[in-house]
Parts: sequence; C-alpha cells; structure tokens
Amino acid sequence: MPKMKSNSAASKRVRVTGSGKLMHAGSAMRHNLEHKSARKRRALSTDEVLAPAQSKNMRKLLNH
Repeated sequence: MPKMKSNSAASKRVRVTGSGKLMHAGSAMRHNLEHKSARKRRALSTDEVLAPAQSKNMRKLLNH
C-alpha cells in the first residue's frame, strides 16, 4: 500500500510543537497595519494554539 499523502495546504498553515500541540498564525496581520497600535501588532504576531475541535480535524489532514 502506498504512503498516505498529507494535505500540503494544511501543513503550510499549521505547525506541530514538540509536545504535539498544533500552532497557527493568527489573522489580521496582512494589511492595514499602519493604524493598529504597536501593542496590538505585537499581540497579533504571536502564534496561537489551535482550538481542540479544529486540531482534531487538522490532524486528519496532516496524518499526525
């Protein structure tokens, strides 16, 4: 039987930590950054842990 292919679109959006959690980059950092405060930009730039319900589906796509 051939190897399972992971979903390449999902793998570009999510990374797996050493402990097995799924991290993702948040939204709202693509444009209109000029009017956002530096504090807001710093908070949005950090990666966040994916929600449990979403991570269950994402693990199927990543074969993880």
